[in-house]
Amino acid sequence: MKKLLIVLLLSFFLPGKSQKVELKTVTDSSQIFKGEIAGAPVTLELHYDGIPDCNLYQHFVEGWYYYDKYQKKIPLTGLYDYGKLSLYNFGPKHKQISNQFKEKINSPQDIEKTAEIVKNFTPKETILFGQDQTQKNPISGSFYLENKDKVQSAKLFTGNDMIYRYNNYLILPNHKRINTFDIINQYGGNELISSISGEKGNRVLLYFEHSSNLNACGRCGASEGEKGYRLLYFTKDWNYKRYEEFLTESCLENIYDTTKTKSKDGKTIMYKIGKSNSSPAYTLTVDIKNAAVTKSK
Repeated sequence: MKKLLIVLLLSFFLPGKSQKVELKTVTDSSQIFKGEIAGAPVTLELHYDGIPDCNLYQHFVEGWYYYDKYQKKIPLTGLYDYGKLSLYNFGPKHKQISNQFKEKINSPQDIEKTAEIVKNFTPKETILFGQDQTQKNPISGSFYLENKDKVQSAKLFTGNDMIYRYNNYLILPNHKRINTFDIINQYGGNELISSISGEKGNRVLLYFEHSSNLNACGRCGASEGEKGYRLLYFTKDWNYKRYEEFLTESCLENIYDTTKTKSKDGKTIMYKIGKSNSSPAYTLTVDIKNAAVTKSK
């Protein structure tokens, strides 16, 4: 019994011993939001409904909202535009009119004229969120009823109203979980390589490949994207601290023609990155076993 206790204690305090970490990829095309209209609690469920052009930052929205007290769903159609939500209810013929409305939106220029275009369809209700694009929590908005000049306040209880989301959840020890969507960026594309635990804290090594731009018509939107590694740092109790990023290829930073060499045992990978517009040439050494990346000249 005494020998067993010593072994258990050694395994618990042994530096460098990795604890189980997992990565789960979930792509959301809908969100449920809580909010208020004129002080009354409401719930909204909004779905991604395709893009009018080639930009995932600008897309159609379908869904509904209800007042929590009554829970009668009121259909909504609208647009998500770089954080701005414009939502409309067209009354008894909502489905028919919403299709006609969407047929008029075919380009970024049309999206800029949404307020002008929708007037021709006489929406019964209009809900606008995030028009000031300040990224506050809650997101402020306005509610309008047809034939009524008075504007009522509206709120979404979130700091991010993006509907289409690439979530990469890191499942950590101590029943903890973080999402790279929240702490790194909204592109996803992360792959778990390794993790390590030590007396000074814990590290997780990720490899990533993702788009340079969610606007396929924008800068680098049709390129091979961004590639590289990320090191995430945690406390001993797996509280997130920060991350470092190491690019191996990048359209945005003009990093190409990278050479890759893997060690015979597969535990180390070396990348030689040539000089770019933004940085001199450098070498990355990726230590898979120890979840480490070293950058050198």
